[in-house]
Amino acid sequence: MIDLWPHWFRPWWLLLLPLLGWLLWQLWHRQKRAGRWQMILPPAFHAVLLSGGNGRESKSPWVLLGIAWLLAVLALLGPSWQRVEQTSQKPSDPLVVLLELTPQMLATDSPPSRLEQARRKLYDLLQARSDAQTAIVVYAGSAHTLVPLSDDLATSRNLLEALRPSLMPEPGHRADLAVEKALDLLKHGGLGQGRLLLIGSSLSKQERQGIRLLLQGGQTPSLSILGIGSREGTPVTLESGEFLKDEQGAILVPRLDSPTLKAFADEMGGRYRAARLDDKDLRQLGMLDAPQALRNDGQLLHLDTWADQGYWLLLPLLLLAACAGRRGWLFCLPLLLLGAPQPSYAFELQDLWLRPDQQGQYLLKKKRPAEAAERFQDPQWQGVALYEAGNYAEAIKRFAEGSDAYSHYNRGNALARSGELEAA
Repeated sequence: MIDLWPHWFRPWWLLLLPLLGWLLWQLWHRQKRAGRWQMILPPAFHAVLLSGGNGRESKSPWVLLGIAWLLAVLALLGPSWQRVEQTSQKPSDPLVVLLELTPQMLATDSPPSRLEQARRKLYDLLQARSDAQTAIVVYAGSAHTLVPLSDDLATSRNLLEALRPSLMPEPGHRADLAVEKALDLLKHGGLGQGRLLLIGSSLSKQERQGIRLLLQGGQTPSLSILGIGSREGTPVTLESGEFLKDEQGAILVPRLDSPTLKAFADEMGGRYRAARLDDKDLRQLGMLDAPQALRNDGQLLHLDTWADQGYWLLLPLLLLAACAGRRGWLFCLPLLLLGAPQPSYAFELQDLWLRPDQQGQYLLKKKRPAEAAERFQDPQWQGVALYEAGNYAEAIKRFAEGSDAYSHYNRGNALARSGELEAA
């Protein structure tokens, strides 16, 4: 029997029952006032000549009115017998960017330098993919994961700003090693096939052969290439101030090998574009397209809530409201209107039908997390809204009020976003 007892969203509407009961009692026992005809005609003629002259009147309207009022109050109470688990959804479109970090990237044929232009392209790409998972792998003679699959834009930007070729431990040019590491990231990420974007100026025969072997088969990600530099090239000034030279001591002039890169991208089923000042190159590569699928995000919004089922009581209430057009029933129409859902938020009328947490969910869906945080009463939901609004300090406090695994996990994410990595 306890399991059958519903959860009530708005129990304070019970305070209306005594008032309605008193009003119904008064209507039930009201005395019919005597009119002039009752005073003139003998009582024996009242039953024949006057309506209601026998002193009795039908009580069925008051019974039906009481039922309608009871249904309205029960609907306003917001009964619920069902819990609904809600999880957030984010785009399922994993992308691994392979960034060349050789001394050739210091060439200034793409002002201010190839590396700086590539860095700006990555900033634009990460900003456009703020809700999707993006990883960054840098390579020279070896390949290294700079950022694993993540949607943490701030961390990615900070790491990109610190990049320079002198950080790479081995000289050389091995994009094939970067592709191998990217495939490993996609495999362990478990988010699907994903895509690869290589940002560089050239690929040697050895690199192309190694990438072919890694990407052969039908279940491998597509490879697109963004070329950085110009066909004319320019000498490279190293961080020490000297010019980049080959093994014989001649000054190197690295050039963008667009024909080879385009032919190889077509062979791999991808696309090639040379870098531009605007974002047309990224759009033509399909990097800014909307994702075709969504994934359940396990890091936040693992909250379950009650589903308000009071609206089912409106069906019999509407049936009774059909009688409102009859004379004598019009006075109950204002009360029946209280049970109608309010689709508008003007004049704070949503308080009559939507509880604060539902109002917060509505604002959260409308991408207004700061306003949603003010509406929510549930600390976990409030923490979610504060998290999405970027107020991680307050979100940490709300998540700390919970003691289950989801609360601890959400709190850990908020701590990480606020920079408290050890506490996270």
